[in-house]
Amino acid sequence: MKRAIAVFLTIGAEVLIFTIAPHASAQTFNIQLNVGLLNSLPQPTTTDPPGNFRHVQPADFDPGKTYLVQATWLSGIGCPTSAKIAVPNTSFTGIDHFDTYTDPACMTGDASDHHNEGLLLVKTGPSINNFAAATAELTNVKGITTLTELGYDIRKKGDETFAGPHGSHCGAGAPRFDIVTTTDFFFLGCSSPAPTMESSNGDGWIRLRWSPVTAFSASTFTLGPVTGTVERIVIVFDEGTDATGGPDQFGAAILDNIDVNGTLVGQGAVTAN
Repeated sequence: MKRAIAVFLTIGAEVLIFTIAPHASAQTFNIQLNVGLLNSLPQPTTTDPPGNFRHVQPADFDPGKTYLVQATWLSGIGCPTSAKIAVPNTSFTGIDHFDTYTDPACMTGDASDHHNEGLLLVKTGPSINNFAAATAELTNVKGITTLTELGYDIRKKGDETFAGPHGSHCGAGAPRFDIVTTTDFFFLGCSSPAPTMESSNGDGWIRLRWSPVTAFSASTFTLGPVTGTVERIVIVFDEGTDATGGPDQFGAAILDNIDVNGTLVGQGAVTAN
């Protein structure tokens, strides 16, 4: 991991801001900020067997204590899969019976999520000029030799695409997967590269998947396969409410069912401050 980061920093010194997808948006990506962020995050906990993904740990990266970022799992905001609903009686004075509701975008989900949890990621204010981000570490992914699929469900108007103007921010740089391997450092943004699969029939959600997994290499600045053995994967949200964060200037996203090679994680710690 240290070798990959060192190469990245050398390149970053020459090109401070790298535009990932100029054809998709005006969003830019501060390389040095991102590397500094990852170098400052504590190393993830890995347990045996390696590569057995099962947990997503949110954290606020906010060394300046700006209190302009937030990352946490919260009940009641996730993509519902067989969620219990209370149908009222005809006079609306009580509950007549219980039923279930599933958003068509998430017909499958994390079976261990019993409270319809969702991952809230927020950054308020400037994108680049505030050294802060909402993050979520995918734990126990170290040792994965082949990434066949990455993805998540994102709360957006279900009959739109990932580029739709409504709902969660889905930019070229956030929410993104930062993927560190034994050979390189890779970035995969919500809208760049475009997902290889997305649902189009959800009520309030869209399911996004990248399979095969292609991402931007830090050493070559080109799009290609993720090579090497996985060291860590972090979801980073660092595009705020300024123009740099994209045309929506929303600065927030709600995710669910984080997907690594077909394994879904849709619940985790409440870390809201």
